[in-house]
Amino acid sequence: MPPESLEARLRDLGEFIREERRRDRLSLRKLSELAGISNPYLSQIERGLRKPSAEILQAIARGLHISAETLYVRAGILDDHPDEPDLVGEIGRDPSITERQKQALVEIYRSFQREAAEPVEPFASDESADTPRAV
Repeated sequence: MPPESLEARLRDLGEFIREERRRDRLSLRKLSELAGISNPYLSQIERGLRKPSAEILQAIARGLHISAETLYVRAGILDDHPDEPDLVGEIGRDPSITERQKQALVEIYRSFQREAAEPVEPFASDESADTPRAV
């Protein structure tokens, strides 16, 4: 990647993080506490002066209640897949629901994703649906 495009990507990433932080009405200090990184380092990221690692982006995403994948794409770590919706990000941007409601929706959504990823056990064919099981 040419240096000028890396610089532009870092500036865009920093602006996005700043916008998300302000949308959530978080101070720079508060987000740095939530993410577990120093205030000056977060400030440098927001100004596009530092290239954060995937771990730092994950911590920032956690503090902003957005998906880490959103920041990975913006940082150039992951390729953008426009056909895959960012539901967690959309929930986070919805101004009509509270932060607690957003967290609950994301938790439910992720539990469904985990459930869908698990192999499905077939039901035993010798048990009738009408017969109560002993507990």
